[in-house]
Amino acid sequence: MPDQLVFQLSGTCNNYPWGKKGKESLAAQLCAQTPGTGFQINDDEFYSEMWFGDYPDYPARKLDTGEPLAEVLQRNKEKLLGKKVIEKLGDQLPYLPKILSIAKALPLQLHPNKELARKLHEKDPNSFTDPNHKPEIAVALSKFEVFAGFKPLDKIAPLFKLQSLQQFNPEQPDKWTDETLRNVTKNLLKSSLETVKKVQTELSKIPKDQFGDAAYILDLLPRLQGQYGPEDAGSLVALLCMNFLVFEPGDAVWIPADGIHAYLAGDIVECMARSNNVLNVGFCPPGDRNNADTFANTLTFKAHSKNDVYLPSQKSDKSKKGKTVVYRPPMSEFDMLKTDLGAGESEELTPSEGPGVMIVTSGKGVMHADGADHQLKEGFIYFIAPGVPVKFESQDGLQIHMAVV
Repeated sequence: MPDQLVFQLSGTCNNYPWGKKGKESLAAQLCAQTPGTGFQINDDEFYSEMWFGDYPDYPARKLDTGEPLAEVLQRNKEKLLGKKVIEKLGDQLPYLPKILSIAKALPLQLHPNKELARKLHEKDPNSFTDPNHKPEIAVALSKFEVFAGFKPLDKIAPLFKLQSLQQFNPEQPDKWTDETLRNVTKNLLKSSLETVKKVQTELSKIPKDQFGDAAYILDLLPRLQGQYGPEDAGSLVALLCMNFLVFEPGDAVWIPADGIHAYLAGDIVECMARSNNVLNVGFCPPGDRNNADTFANTLTFKAHSKNDVYLPSQKSDKSKKGKTVVYRPPMSEFDMLKTDLGAGESEELTPSEGPGVMIVTSGKGVMHADGADHQLKEGFIYFIAPGVPVKFESQDGLQIHMAVV
């Protein structure tokens, strides 16, 4: 029997407490759609993510055999990964796709660059399980709230003239630089629990008009305190220094390596370079936080506005019928395609140089690929080898997200 170039996968859910509960979780709903896995939703369990790449922590599996995807790919690298991935992108699936269902803030975090990731992996391989960087994108499937990147410096500086915040910027320079912001961030993160609680209490009593166009801080502060308490410095860093953004379905955010971020609420398709390295400094128990100095010293300041983190979609040159857009982050590991079909519509995609992994995020239909018809239903996941053209058809409507090289 010839090797399959297109085959169905099953994903794996995890249960971080920031996830949505039971059937409220889209990650769990989609995971449960794949037949034959035995996965059942427990109404009392949190379901935060479904992973469907070849990373060992929560691996995708070939549905008909149960084999981990990584084993299948390594057995036939030339056909399933292709020359480009073998020679230039690490000889394995170069990206990690996920569905996230977010009920409360994820940890305030960054993903280290390659040089730092290598050093951290050598020093502590149990905590930093690979030497790779982890830039990522998130495409909204619902309303999606996120803290991402820093505000413009001229929006941050006035806030730290408020009396209760002057202690974090004792030099009070006439003009802020990124190094000022780095030091302020570090000072906030290294503050004692008592100081953080006192400052949050003082901030909550300041009249809204003193915050200017940052008055939303007073609306979000009690929400974050309700999730992580009044002693978490992540609330101060996020509210005072970072962009708070609200996206609609189809909008996407780009997080570079070393980019500060915290997803707050919503359902998303996320894809990143193949890594699980992270430095957490807020919105998590103190014992789970990484070193504040390492975090602050690593920060990138590429993003200073919404436009710096917003990733617009473009028409895809792989699309023959104009039903597919591409999100093209400034990195080599992957692009993300989104295909939307109305009732009775179809789409054809030209082959890719590297492997694709797709998930049906809504609707149903049929995929014609590699000489066979493959049924498509919400939650179904497929692997597509390099060089394979595909055709999608739907009688009722269909949405697909696909990571491709």
